[in-house]
Order: sequence, then C-alpha cells, then structure tokens
Amino acid sequence: MTAEIRYGKGNVCVYRFYGAPLAGVTPIPESPFSGRTNTLFAYDIDVEVYGDAFLPAYTEGDNSQVVATDSMKNFIHGQAIAYTGATLEGFLEFLGTQFLLTYAQMGWVRVRGREIPFHAAPVPTEEGLFEASPVLFSHGRGEHATAELDVHRDGDGTKVTALQAGMVDIHLIKVTGSAFARFVRDGFTTLEERVDRPLYIFMDVGWKYTDPHDAIDPTHARYVAAEQVRDLCAVTFHDFVSMSIQHLIWEMGKRLLARFPQLASISFEAQNRLWDVVVRATDGTKVASYCDPRPPYGSLSLVIHRDDVAGQ
Repeated sequence: MTAEIRYGKGNVCVYRFYGAPLAGVTPIPESPFSGRTNTLFAYDIDVEVYGDAFLPAYTEGDNSQVVATDSMKNFIHGQAIAYTGATLEGFLEFLGTQFLLTYAQMGWVRVRGREIPFHAAPVPTEEGLFEASPVLFSHGRGEHATAELDVHRDGDGTKVTALQAGMVDIHLIKVTGSAFARFVRDGFTTLEERVDRPLYIFMDVGWKYTDPHDAIDPTHARYVAAEQVRDLCAVTFHDFVSMSIQHLIWEMGKRLLARFPQLASISFEAQNRLWDVVVRATDGTKVASYCDPRPPYGSLSLVIHRDDVAGQ
C-alpha cells in the first residue's frame, strides 16, 4: 500500500479547570518564569490518525473501522479530565497514547496543540497592593505556546517519535540599537541605509529536543518552557546591536542552544514590520512619528542545529 491514509478532528478547544500546577522548571537568568498554576488549562487541539485499516472506508464505503471524528472530539475532552500532568507536551503525549491503546485499528497518530492564552487578572489586596486573582482570567490575543508530536506503536506500548514545541506570534519592537546597511545596491534599490533604526519584528520560534522524553518527563527538570524561550529572545533583542534581522535571530538561536543543552535545534520564522517614518524632528533628536507599514513584508526563516554553533 502506497496511499497515505489519514483523517482526524481539528480545533477541539479544551478548557480544563484546576489542572496540576507546573513546578520544577529549572530557572534561567533571562526569565522570571518559574511555573504556572494551571487553574485554567486551555488548549486548541488537533488530532490526525493514520492506518491502512481505514482504506476500505475510501475504496468500498465500509465504515466498520472508522472512529467518527465527533467521537474523537469527545475522547479528547474525556482524556483532558484523566490527564494528571501539567504541560501541553505532556497532554499531547498522553492523548496520543490513549488513542492508540483504545483503538487497535489506528497505526499511529499526530497530535498538535495551541495554547489559548489567559492571564490572571490583577485584583487589589487589603494592603493596597495588587495580586493575581486565583479565579478571574482575561483572554490574551497575542503570543502563545504550541506543540506537535507523533506517537507510534512500540511493541505492546507506544513511543514518541517526533516532537516540536514553539512560541508563536511574538511581536517585539526595539526603538534604537539596530542597523541595516552595506547591502546590495543596484538600479532597483531605493531603501536607505540605516546605522540606527527602530526594528519591529513578528516572530515564531520552534525548538526540538535531543531526547523528546525531556519534554514530557513529569519532573520537568529538563523541560523548556515557552515563556523562558520568549524571555531569552527578548533579552537578546534588548542588549544585542544587530546588523539585520538575520544577524539578530542567529544570535537568539545561539544563546538559546547555549542556555538549554537539552535542545537539538532552534527554528525561526520572522517578518520585518518596520514602521514607516512620517515626520522627523528637526532639532537633531531621535523624535519621530511613524505609521503602520504597508505590505509586502520582508520574511525570513532559519533553522540552527547544535553542530552549527559548536565552538562559537
């Protein structure tokens, strides 16, 4: 059989209350992140199942081995209650394993999830300060964690054969301390060289572990939190004078691999959303007024493996 057979269910939004808190994450100097309460554990889940046992549904209209995708939705919610861990990656591994253990006709499964970001609302204390509410949350609209993994059968059990985690929709602007100059100039070039410019980037960051078990180990000792990756990228942007976005994301990747020896590679998808200057001050200061950029946008990708930065 050479046909690739798959089907599944997408956009299953799971909102679980009072999940296990995330604790035991190794702290890093670039981030204040130390864990999360998981009072609200919210993710958008997709599942794809693979297997030759589903071929008769295509060729003969025989649905005897087909698990309805509506049943998959209900199965996902049921496993959200059963899951006792604290991370998206752990939930996806648990979910994929339960699919294979429950349905013998499934050869392997691919599961992915996207965080639905919520943030604890600040509420006043009796001392006149503010603290995070333990019961009230506001829905964020920006950056969020993602993960995708493949679960295959392994004898009588299962095994994670591929895993990638990420943080997407990161938006960062640095008002000074970035440059773009000495690029190719020819008859098509109208862009001015800038030795100091504001730089606004949209960015997705992904990472793969050398050993996928580090991402799902319940002790979380070698777990890399998406918040830590985001914060380290922000610190790099803050203190690094870059000659281009390419220069910047290479430095980010290099620092991430140095900080997290358990990672095998870092990937970036980035866009240059540099604002257009409308008016500059005439007194020699850096004061200027900008407007949103017009498309098209500059885009770039990078994957850095550990061997690429060995010795740097």
